[in-house]
Amino acid sequence: MLINIDQNLSPDILKTLREMGHGDRVLISDINFPAHSNNNRIHRLDGLDMPTVMRSVLSVFPLDSFVPAPIHRMEVDNAPDEINDVNKEVIDVIKEVSGDHWTVGSIERQQFYQETKKVYAVITTSERRPYCNFILTKGVLKPDGSVWLQEK
Repeated sequence: MLINIDQNLSPDILKTLREMGHGDRVLISDINFPAHSNNNRIHRLDGLDMPTVMRSVLSVFPLDSFVPAPIHRMEVDNAPDEINDVNKEVIDVIKEVSGDHWTVGSIERQQFYQETKKVYAVITTSERRPYCNFILTKGVLKPDGSVWLQEK
């Protein structure tokens, strides 16, 4: 038994997130994303929506302060600046768990698919609301265990 580990994070997910190094990326996808077509390292969190999974992952995952945007969302087709309701919920979770100083970038849908072929791993959710896919870039921990925040 461990303490302070979110119960949604399986041992396999924790192992994968721990194996990742600075600059490695993980995709957290909705239920409709073609995860198996884009990556070989897939973890499923069935029954959980995107805000719940994002909260769980960010409870152990440091974001990268060395890149302009350590989080990227999939853009809505023909409306790249639109942030739908589920994306708003996820962005609120990011701010709540990791702080409000992180930039959330966006990537056009077809380009997003190409980027996901390069991620370290994929965590799929049961989120049914469309365009709810996020790529997170792993950051650096300082010796005291806090997240390294690069001065911008």
